[in-house]
Amino acid sequence: MALPACAARALGPPLQPERGAPARTTCPRRHSRVEAELAASRPGSVAASVRVGPPRGVSRGFNSQPLLDEPLKASSSLAGAARAPLFALLLRGRRRRMHDLRRRWDLGSLCRALLTRGLAALGHSLKHVLGAIFSKIFGPLASVGNMDEKSNKLLLALVMLFLFAVIVLQYVCPGTECQLLRLQAFSSPLPDPYRSEDESSARFVPRYNFSRGDLLRKVDFDIKGDDLIVFLHIQKTGGTTFGRHLVRNIQLEQPCECRVGQKKCTCHRPGKRETWLFSRFSTGWSCGLHADWTELTSCVPAVVDGKRDARLRPSRNFHYITILRDPVSRYLSEWRHVQRGATWKASLHVCDGRPPTSEELPSCYTGDDWSGCPLKEFMDCPYNLANNRQVRMLSDLTLVGCYNLSVMPEKQRNKVLLESAKSNLKHMAFFGLTEFQRKTQYLFEKTFNMNFISPFTQYNTTRASSVEINEELQKRIEGLNFLDMELYSYAKDLFLQRYQFMRQKEHQEARRKRQEQRKFLKGRFLQTHYQTQSQGQNPNPSQNPSQNPNLNASQSGTQNLFQNLIQNLTQSSGQNPSPKENQESQKQNPGQEQSDGNTSNGTHDYIGSVEKWR
Repeated sequence: MALPACAARALGPPLQPERGAPARTTCPRRHSRVEAELAASRPGSVAASVRVGPPRGVSRGFNSQPLLDEPLKASSSLAGAARAPLFALLLRGRRRRMHDLRRRWDLGSLCRALLTRGLAALGHSLKHVLGAIFSKIFGPLASVGNMDEKSNKLLLALVMLFLFAVIVLQYVCPGTECQLLRLQAFSSPLPDPYRSEDESSARFVPRYNFSRGDLLRKVDFDIKGDDLIVFLHIQKTGGTTFGRHLVRNIQLEQPCECRVGQKKCTCHRPGKRETWLFSRFSTGWSCGLHADWTELTSCVPAVVDGKRDARLRPSRNFHYITILRDPVSRYLSEWRHVQRGATWKASLHVCDGRPPTSEELPSCYTGDDWSGCPLKEFMDCPYNLANNRQVRMLSDLTLVGCYNLSVMPEKQRNKVLLESAKSNLKHMAFFGLTEFQRKTQYLFEKTFNMNFISPFTQYNTTRASSVEINEELQKRIEGLNFLDMELYSYAKDLFLQRYQFMRQKEHQEARRKRQEQRKFLKGRFLQTHYQTQSQGQNPNPSQNPSQNPNLNASQSGTQNLFQNLIQNLTQSSGQNPSPKENQESQKQNPGQEQSDGNTSNGTHDYIGSVEKWR
């Protein structure tokens, strides 16, 4: 901006900066350079009392003087007041507000400077620590202290990436429940996958005496015939998972057709439009919601063959199966399910052709459901069907008058129900336990000669396991389910005995096959040896055999040995003969021992090489 001539003469020559002071191009108060020079040229004016601010890039301290802390002084003459800049005529309140803004700006600058210096110091310390670690590990191969700028940036990026991964890992899988934090994957594989479910299975001591017929469950199930598998689904025992395995995870000639969005699947026999499975996911709740033993035994034949004439009905075999669970865990799981609004009102409870009356089976709640009920209220209801549910659903209720409690005393009724449940469970084609998923899969495959596609998974964390109860509540729940506790103990003993029996039988069968294979290899070797001796000792077939008596004796002994070996191989049983039979055979064939002695070394060497190869 150009100055008038009068103003230039009054101002005189422009002011020169002091030697050593930084040159200024603009006023720090955002005014023009002219106003700043006018203010500085009048020592008696207000502008002269304004302290020059710090150079650009340097902030004031907390103890700095205010921007305008001296009192306002009047000019000595009217000319001086007229030449005063506009900035000197500002009000005192506005100057104070500008001072407060400046102080706040200084505080923010100080915080940013401290943060920057702190981060720099932290990075420097981290660099030295990592340098010491790397020097200890790699020795003279690496020197972090002399790394260039690019190496420092790379190291810092790696450290930040590691810290970010740790934070993300803590958010994704907190605690020790995360599978990634478990070290079991690095351990050696277990030799027996079925022992991993129960640590005490190898040391299992039977409590009940069962016959061979009770332990050997081999069902001749013909899926192409008329046999039917009936699944008795007890609440909160893992039956939904097992039911899905039956329709989605089993190897069949004609697999079940399961459509997306539909719960039921079509499980037809090969070449027929008839189902081989009666369960929730194949036929639905045809006999009522969670029908028990009493309902299924009277309902299933009528549902399957209801439209046929009685004379045209085939003679079917109904193979009943079910899944049991630990009574305490099952009880807590049902309580949590009822809390979420489950009622099972659609259950019919048909017995002797009629459902129970409201007096025989009262309700534990008055509203639409029992959602939100506490555990104490759930246990206090005397009509709660969750108490001893597994015994009630597996027993024949017609033996005790169905749901009429006045037919017999309570003690006698409980005894009849428990014995009926044990008998039905023992004579079922198959039952499994929720706590032993892999063993359940194994026994089902051996019982029905049907294999699953993928192995079962053992879930140790359930809704019931998340409920924390003290010892007093534990004993009370066991008291409310004392019949289920005894039935589960009986079922677990029978289940584990069946598993051990089937495993031993499988090992015996494998041993028998190995013995048969050894005998077959030995026979092949002796046959080859006999042919080699015959060709080597009788090169001239025109020679009279009577001229060589040693050859006749050797050939006759080898021939007798070969004939006896062929007879042993053709026997149906794979067991070794008894010592008495060996002595008798040696007496009848005295030449066999000599011939066997001649070929024993070669036989043992060959069998040894075969065993080594196996």
